Amino acid sequence: MPDGFYEMLRRCRAGEPVALATVVATWHSAPQPPGAAMLLAADGTVTGSVSGGCVEADLYERARHVLGTGVPELTRYGVSDDDAYTVGLTCGGVLDVFVERVDPGRLAELEAVDAARRAGQPAAVVTCVAADAGDPPGAVPADPLRRLGRRLVLTGERITGSLGDDRLDDAATADALGLLAAGRNGLLRYGYHGQRRGAGLSLFVTTYATPPRMIVFGAIDFAAAVARIGAFLGYRVTVCDARPVFATARRFPEADEVVAQWPHRYLRTELDAGRVDGRTVVCVLTHDPKFDVPLLALALRHRLAYVGAMGSRRTHDERHKLLSEAGLSAAQLARLASPIGLDLGGRTPEETAVSVAAQIVAARWGGSGRPLTALAGPIHQPG
Repeated sequence: MPDGFYEMLRRCRAGEPVALATVVATWHSAPQPPGAAMLLAADGTVTGSVSGGCVEADLYERARHVLGTGVPELTRYGVSDDDAYTVGLTCGGVLDVFVERVDPGRLAELEAVDAARRAGQPAAVVTCVAADAGDPPGAVPADPLRRLGRRLVLTGERITGSLGDDRLDDAATADALGLLAAGRNGLLRYGYHGQRRGAGLSLFVTTYATPPRMIVFGAIDFAAAVARIGAFLGYRVTVCDARPVFATARRFPEADEVVAQWPHRYLRTELDAGRVDGRTVVCVLTHDPKFDVPLLALALRHRLAYVGAMGSRRTHDERHKLLSEAGLSAAQLARLASPIGLDLGGRTPEETAVSVAAQIVAARWGGSGRPLTALAGPIHQPG
């Protein structure tokens, strides 16, 4: 929730409480993934969405109530396709939404998360969203509901807050760090003393990972359009070209950085420094074998999220031959998206960028790239 987080931080800095509604679990064709959030300020201003409009009217009223009482609530929306209209979730999915009041007293936690993000470090917030009497008699606190809303905040090596039990804190910290490493939000279940079983407490982990990277090689007009749409999708965008006259910040205002360096040497440096990971997407738009082949040979030997290369089918065939001669295996070559993009029939740089972005999104979520009218089953796949 990037926009909502900074609005929440701004409001708390001004001494204003807000109500935060977060999707903590989903089933079936839910419109938003866990972690989607809506923020309600005391003046009625709403930031963000949990369902794209399906349940926001009801949730708005619940958030107003929680803002007034300070008592958190966990609400489930949606039951089936047949009666989803009666409960407001028209897609037929199911959402669990946790609503809590965030007071200015949490400002230190929010500032710590903000500082970590600005320093390029991941952070996580672990919040207790449900409590039941699933532990044996005597093991449950006298008032389990007092655990609701308690949290741990993980920023770098620092851990602040508590969920009410040292062993629970240790177990939740270990699992939250695993989710943080994967860049995923998630729901965890424990006993009241950290036992790993499906009863007792439900903890939701909100991760604030560093943005994934998009590296665009080739400082051409198509690269400017791809950089723009990459930034729109939330990537930290780098444009790299060996020719300094073309690799300028003025030509690529949407890029976070523009680098004048030989492409394969730059990628090698980033790999060695650990600044490229399994979320990184690489778009090769250079059309020149002396740049393309060493760069793609390096990229395809690593498990990146996406590697695509622009060019005609003739260029692709020649490139494929040269990469085979360079020793790449059939499995490695199969990971190359070439010619780059989905078949949308576009011609302009902007239309081509949409095609590339669509293929990247499909690769990330396992989409087929086919029209939804030609498919059956849920629109939103789990994952």
